Amino acid sequence: MKKGILLLAILIIFSCKNETEGNGKINVVTTTTMITDLVKNIGGDYINVEGLMGSGVDPHLYKASEGDVTKLVDADIIFYNGLHLEGKLVEIFEKMEGGDKTPIALADEINKNQLIGSEYFASNYDPHVWFNIDFFKQFVEKVTKVLSEKDPVNAEKFRENEKRYLDDLNKLKEDVQGVVDVLPEEKRILVTAHDAFNYFGKAYGFNVVGLQGLSTATEAGVQDVQKLAAFIIEKNIKAIFIESSVPRRTIEALQAAVKSKGHEVVIGGTLYSDALGNAGTAEGTYVGMYRYNIKTIVSALQ
Repeated sequence: MKKGILLLAILIIFSCKNETEGNGKINVVTTTTMITDLVKNIGGDYINVEGLMGSGVDPHLYKASEGDVTKLVDADIIFYNGLHLEGKLVEIFEKMEGGDKTPIALADEINKNQLIGSEYFASNYDPHVWFNIDFFKQFVEKVTKVLSEKDPVNAEKFRENEKRYLDDLNKLKEDVQGVVDVLPEEKRILVTAHDAFNYFGKAYGFNVVGLQGLSTATEAGVQDVQKLAAFIIEKNIKAIFIESSVPRRTIEALQAAVKSKGHEVVIGGTLYSDALGNAGTAEGTYVGMYRYNIKTIVSALQ
């Protein structure tokens, strides 16, 4: 289905259908797996949640399908990251603004002065804000507020879930800091497929270098690979990292470039960046993903 036809279909059907259907619970649609996990934690059994993106899906390149039209039409609430992370969905969300189901960009909750600038996105900001746990807590507070306003009958349950989940995130933040503290500052150089980890780096004192820049829509060239290979050799970096939502060939090309210069660098593991792991696994949750990432990073760089 062409983009224009898809947009038209959404607008026509969306304008004609405004009532919650199904089991009487509010229907929530989310974009990224991080947001889906968050909403499930707060809404629990009191809402229906449909996530557009699954494990390993790159939100930078995601295109709405015909099936997504039905999900968006049936939604009472739509949560997305914003800051042009979901670049190819932005136009659809903008067309919906002003209606009864205006999509909610959770990143709008963050003070713009705290964001990292980026020329790669129309928003002019790095959208990978969930890697700052404090920012993710702001997402939690916004989701709780919106769900409570939409379904006041279950508002107390949402607030109870919010308190529990914020406690989990506070414990996560404390534990991550404890793991980071064992790694000497001079070894805190994180080389990955693209710059998804700048908010993480700023929070925990890592120099983050991505081969493809902030958006996976840009391709790394030979010059980029050679330049980063020289940097790895200069800094004597032990390990570089693949990302689950980015083809591994880019990092393998970087490893080969380092080897061609007579040096060795290992692939330290696969990190979860723009998507969580498989559903039903620890890495399929935000908290589990973050714990896995930090252990993988520190173990490989020590």
